[in-house]
Amino acid sequence: MNYAAVLVLLLDSASSFFAAPRRSASCRETQLAFSNYGYGPSVRDRINVDVDTPESPLAAVDGSPLARSRGIAPRPSEIWDSSSPVIVQGGSLRTWSFSNPRIDAVQVLLKSQGRPIDADVELWQGPDNAPHKMRVYLEDGALRTFSAVVGTPRGPNTVSVRNIGQLEFPLDAIVRPDIADGLAVSIASVARRSEIIQGGSVRTYPFNPSVDSVALILKTDGRPLNARIELLQGPNNNKQVVELYTEDGLERPFFAIIETPGAGNVVRIVNSAPLEFPLYASVDVYMTSEFDPRSDEGYVIGQWPRL
Repeated sequence: MNYAAVLVLLLDSASSFFAAPRRSASCRETQLAFSNYGYGPSVRDRINVDVDTPESPLAAVDGSPLARSRGIAPRPSEIWDSSSPVIVQGGSLRTWSFSNPRIDAVQVLLKSQGRPIDADVELWQGPDNAPHKMRVYLEDGALRTFSAVVGTPRGPNTVSVRNIGQLEFPLDAIVRPDIADGLAVSIASVARRSEIIQGGSVRTYPFNPSVDSVALILKTDGRPLNARIELLQGPNNNKQVVELYTEDGLERPFFAIIETPGAGNVVRIVNSAPLEFPLYASVDVYMTSEFDPRSDEGYVIGQWPRL
């Protein structure tokens, strides 16, 4: 009898050892943890977009994208007016260092005086470590500026902008911290849903002529992110191209605003990674305006020109 009692006691203790611990009712699961620096939510916490979710918690239930963003969505032109850009001549390099660990994201804005832009943007974190890289091409740097947010967790970090164009093609650059209620939050506030783009797949998003700009978010579940973002206006007519690499698409997601003036704009996203590396893409309207189908030249969309 003593042997049987000891055997039952051992079996009971073994089952309790392998059982999962019970969680208290006050413990709640969160999708992403907040930053420990006390500077508000980190850049990855600003993504509050679920797959196939009709509404983002940051957005209002009705109204235009401007109403959904509660009127706080800044235009890139406002950032240019309130900042002092740095001129990057063709073939030269400029760097911006951020040693404050509270800065977990920076805004990168590029434009020109109407000439093309061809630049390399990199995030440096330690010697010979570039966890974020971008190759940016713009056909017209004045008509379509480049606006993006780069995640910089665990400082210090350095952002470099190299103008790989010729000497006749300078560009203006702004690199500044993105605060807790900055550009990333405004982009996430108008994003309503995201979809999975498998490795090697392509997704296209056409927009109406009334759309002035588009909000774009790319992220992964922690795997590397390799993508090509194109703005097309007509068959095989690239107005803007961004080749993107991120070491960790969850810790360093990609936020961007793509300006889409005129008609016939299509945003195309190509997941250039293998099949084992899917990504999540959210593409939604950022700014809208009243569109007049009759242009300054007297043409009407879809009709013959006036004589």
